Amino acid sequence: MEKKRFVVVGLGNFGHTIAAKLHEQGHEVVAVDTDEDAVDRIAPYVNTAAVGDGRQIETLKRLGTEKADVGVVSTGDDITASILATMAMKDLKVEDIFVKVISINHARVMDKIGVTESIFPERESALRLATRIASRGILNYIRMGTTLSIQELAVPTPWIGRSLRQLELPRKYRLSVIAVHDMLRDEMIPIPDPDAPLKDSDTILIAGKDEDLAHVEKEIERESLPPGRR
Repeated sequence: MEKKRFVVVGLGNFGHTIAAKLHEQGHEVVAVDTDEDAVDRIAPYVNTAAVGDGRQIETLKRLGTEKADVGVVSTGDDITASILATMAMKDLKVEDIFVKVISINHARVMDKIGVTESIFPERESALRLATRIASRGILNYIRMGTTLSIQELAVPTPWIGRSLRQLELPRKYRLSVIAVHDMLRDEMIPIPDPDAPLKDSDTILIAGKDEDLAHVEKEIERESLPPGRR
């Protein structure tokens, strides 16, 4: 993995977590916030932690932001601070900038500025949760765009003992199984054997359009019913 230099502005829960995780992955991380307590909390988990105003280009220059590969802006509910910090990073020619946003309008502003991605954690978490609780079989849900997603689900009862080749998911439902998770051995199999029978202790990761995933879910529910109720 290529080591990168990150600058994280704003050290609330989101900023703290992403800064610590990036450092844990071996990247160089500079974290800045106006809150001294927040800076003290992150200091053991990053390369550099500084008290300062991330909206100011002088502060970011002092921290070497012009040499950063990626900037992350997470200034809580302060949209003005978010915009100014992003503009300061743009002025310093930071190539990739990811911004935590708190509303659709906030995201629209960031997109107009030209950030790499606007991240709306509360909305994304709500969408994932809604998908999971609407279907008991779904264990995890990752949205990959406006119409595509990846779902992890327990192997449905009608599929147990059958192989991926027998199920013919790409042909029947336009879906791809990208991995099988053997829960007993806690082993993720990224290229599953198409002829291996699926077990009741497996979970599978399926990628496809939301409409096709919804269709196969209905088919599974129908197949699970007694013959007289299908």
